[in-house]
Amino acid sequence: MSTTGQEIKNVVLVHGAFADGSGWRGVYDNLTARGYRVTIVQNPLTSLEDDVAATTRVLDRLDGPAILVGHSWGGTVITEAGVHPKVVGLVYVSALAPDAGETTAQQYEGFAATPDFVIDVAEDGYGFLNPDKFKAGFAADASDVDAAFLRDSQVPVNMAAFGTAVKNAAWHDKPSWAAIATDDRAFDQAMLQHMAKRIGAQVTSVPASHALFLTQSGAVSDVIVTAAQNAAGAR
Repeated sequence: MSTTGQEIKNVVLVHGAFADGSGWRGVYDNLTARGYRVTIVQNPLTSLEDDVAATTRVLDRLDGPAILVGHSWGGTVITEAGVHPKVVGLVYVSALAPDAGETTAQQYEGFAATPDFVIDVAEDGYGFLNPDKFKAGFAADASDVDAAFLRDSQVPVNMAAFGTAVKNAAWHDKPSWAAIATDDRAFDQAMLQHMAKRIGAQVTSVPASHALFLTQSGAVSDVIVTAAQNAAGAR
């Protein structure tokens, strides 16, 4: 289907590892109040292929062009899934942005370690964020109550997914925006800036932790709206 000239009112939100879609509630409420139709993907976090398939199922159901938004690991997912013909713009929320043929793990090479972001990997290869370090590493600016909910509802990720290369990089052909948390302790700040620059994203810096999708939902929503208003004419 052609999306040329259509008003962009669809937004699809893709969460990252160790989380589920519930953290997007503030963004959902903000955008729906502004007239957008918002859908939240629930990634199984079992493999890159499975998460891309979950996102593609949502995109297939839409009735028009969409902005595809990914947080953290969700950036890798939207990089692959974003080649879908209904996707007209990408928003990376402190998110990974590999190129075709690259893995998620490769994005960390050459950048500083993040000692507060501690992953405990079980014998089955699935990882949880360490509960004692969870707030510091993932949601330092969240309330204790919200951070505890995120910690206790986290979804483990198959760590092998981070070693899977993406086959397509939608950002080569779709305009991109990036909301980068300035106090992100999951990713080195230089790494986030490097990835955003490489994909040609329009960058908005947000004073927040890695959980900016929850703690700064208004600022993140504003970036998504900017994308929706400008994607059609961006390329």
